[in-house]
Amino acid sequence: MDPDAVREAFAFDHQPAPTGVSFGPGALGELPRIIDRLGLRRVLVLSTPGRGRLADTVAELLGDRCVGVCAQARMHVPSTVVEQVRAQARDRTADGCVAIGGGSTTGLAKALALDPGLPYVAVPTSYAGSEMTPIWGMTEDGRKTTGRDPVVLPRAVVYDAELTLSLPAGTSVTSGMNAIAHAAEALYAPDTSPFVALLAEEGVRRLAGALSAIAKEPSDLVARNDALYGAWLCGTCLGATTMSLHHKLCHVLGGALDLPHAETHTVVLPYVLVFNSEAAARQLAPLGNALSTSNPPAALQDLARRLGAPRSLRELGMAAADLDKVARLVVAQPYANPRPFGLDDARALLHRAHLGLDV
Repeated sequence: MDPDAVREAFAFDHQPAPTGVSFGPGALGELPRIIDRLGLRRVLVLSTPGRGRLADTVAELLGDRCVGVCAQARMHVPSTVVEQVRAQARDRTADGCVAIGGGSTTGLAKALALDPGLPYVAVPTSYAGSEMTPIWGMTEDGRKTTGRDPVVLPRAVVYDAELTLSLPAGTSVTSGMNAIAHAAEALYAPDTSPFVALLAEEGVRRLAGALSAIAKEPSDLVARNDALYGAWLCGTCLGATTMSLHHKLCHVLGGALDLPHAETHTVVLPYVLVFNSEAAARQLAPLGNALSTSNPPAALQDLARRLGAPRSLRELGMAAADLDKVARLVVAQPYANPRPFGLDDARALLHRAHLGLDV
């Protein structure tokens, strides 16, 4: 076989994330030791308002290492919130953060890691997996800006499934579907690798099984642990690769219309996979293996349906009048995707997702 053809078929680059991971039920108890190991002395605890009580528990666990709790994190990381929390960090001379919560809290910690450069430890309480990615995002004036910078990765992540037991079954499902989207899109990224494919297949397999179990019995700690493990693997996939069409669509929908993040991923993913399925059939094979199907888009849509997740963008609050605006924003900047994507494609895909049509 010609050497150039071999290189094209098999060559890849992979840069593992430098983030340490502590995993297992009860792992939260390791947090003081982790903070000490990182040399942090004045830590600000971040959360959403709904996780304020848990943030207070973390503050008590840290003792005099903690200089305050900031329960202001919000979905899509509004720039106004970021500025407020930056001011609090300066006033309290914080030298680091602990982000306890879901993707909104991790997103706020990433913004602080970007500027003013505060290192942080992530303690996820959902299954998004975003803590394993160097991707940051902030929303201002209805537009979400994203970027990629290794400085926003946490110094350590504490995965404790006991902290996810209170996550409602419905939120657990959409959060896990968000993570599955990370793995699915990483499979056909221009910088994917065999390592990513292995992680994606195992991550999706674990999550799909765990979400079904959680929907039946939310207190199933084994299923919760499996879901968190799957989320870690799926997040690692996206952290190693470039975002494509699916994430672009979801970021525009979130920034422009303030649609709920995980639910938007859940609805949109099957439609993007159908659009890319022919151009990326070989790359998407691990997704089919993980779901035991020859039709991953339909299997994911069926899984979401069976577990009671939203099926359409209309359910999430998107109006038909928003379709053209969103389509134009999606195609305004170029980005990697295995199949070319124009304005008519954007309108057609969004139309189907808006109505929740079968894939």
